[in-house]
Amino acid sequence: MIQTSPTPADIEGAIRNIADFPKPGIQFKDITPVLADARLFAGSIDLLTAGFKPGMVDAIVGIDARGFIFAAAAALRLEAGFVPVRKKGKLPFQTHEQSYDLEYGANSIAIHTDAVKPGSRVLLIDDLLATGGTAAAAASLLQKVGAEILQISFLIELKFLGGREKLKDYPVSSLVVY
Repeated sequence: MIQTSPTPADIEGAIRNIADFPKPGIQFKDITPVLADARLFAGSIDLLTAGFKPGMVDAIVGIDARGFIFAAAAALRLEAGFVPVRKKGKLPFQTHEQSYDLEYGANSIAIHTDAVKPGSRVLLIDDLLATGGTAAAAASLLQKVGAEILQISFLIELKFLGGREKLKDYPVSSLVVY
């Protein structure tokens, strides 16, 4: 039996909304049902990498932690390297660090100083665009290492939080927009 590729609407239908997690007032988007369904997971990778073919991208950069899931799979799909952007203090080598604000607090992320070569073509992937702080900080880190950001892709975008505005200098793609 041939299964059709999932649409963004199919993926949206699998995302659970969890009220008041991790704290009151937050509407958490639970992607675990998407990950548990091989068709939806593979389809989300197809959609996140749409327009790119092997050889067009040198590295896929994923943001800690759920962005790693999609970025690692996308790296395999596009035959590119995978580069993690992690929370401060989690990478073992020399790093560049960037602080940022997020929907419910503040944090810092880091990238190895030698993560990508200057001029490398990268696709930055994360699971969720909320206020844009994390992605903007990751983009800043990629600029510090001399990368060329081809696109920033998200599984989910919370449009009402205006995060896309912080990323206006980059092409941005989101599969599911709330």
